[in-house]
Amino acid sequence: MKIKFGASILSWIPPKWTAEGGLYAIQKTAEKGFDLLEILLPPSMDIDTKTVKKQLKEYNLDAVCTLNLPAGCHIPFYPKAATMLIKSALDKAAEMDVTFLGGVLHSGIGVFSGQPITKSEKDTVCEVWTDVAAYAKTLGITIGIEAINRYESYVCTTAADTLEMIKATGADNLALHLDTFHMNIEENNFYDPVIEAGSRLRHIHMTESNRGMLGEGNVHWDDLFRGLAAIDFTGNLVLENFTSTVQGMASAVSLWRESAYDADELATGSLKFMKEKATEYNLL
Repeated sequence: MKIKFGASILSWIPPKWTAEGGLYAIQKTAEKGFDLLEILLPPSMDIDTKTVKKQLKEYNLDAVCTLNLPAGCHIPFYPKAATMLIKSALDKAAEMDVTFLGGVLHSGIGVFSGQPITKSEKDTVCEVWTDVAAYAKTLGITIGIEAINRYESYVCTTAADTLEMIKATGADNLALHLDTFHMNIEENNFYDPVIEAGSRLRHIHMTESNRGMLGEGNVHWDDLFRGLAAIDFTGNLVLENFTSTVQGMASAVSLWRESAYDADELATGSLKFMKEKATEYNLL
């Protein structure tokens, strides 16, 4: 198989990792037929990696990790704290034999300076990335940088801007992590960013414009898959849609209206949609 289909833990549980919630996410991800689970690491790094690794093996699942930097690790303001946290996340990933760490690894979500990013801030981000990429390489891990929308960050909001900074580091194990929800806000289309990224594109959050069922919103899925076919994509397509039926999710990700589907329905329907599109564009 050229690509792997995954589900984020957020498809099943709120962002706060617990041992009970983590096992539930593993069980549901396996039950629904996904290839891998995306584990959003808690900034506290309070996760029993030995147990999780055993559970993943028991349920025959691969895994990737992600990390969203908290406000106190916003790289332009707190580069040392960010470096330490990312390296801790890399250690946790390595303990589970995970070879990919993605996520918002440039800024604290919702942290702003009130101005566009400066050259000095870009330099600071690139210095941190260069450092953590070198550390990741010793562990055999690729780092994916996720571009997010302007309402959540001012540092990396488009594929082009993120790729420019990635390339400036010279690190060959820094990759691009895209998210179709954010792309729908920031990109001109869903094809060109994929083409520009090429082999740097390793991981995609598959998310509808309304965070609901794939194929029922405004994301131009055919343009995305046409781009993936053109670059012969071999990375991960990871479902990251949310439902208000998961306790605590409404406040965590701003689901202010009742969701049309529960978690099981979203997973079943969205995985079917992804596989159909991948088949249509000869990605399997």
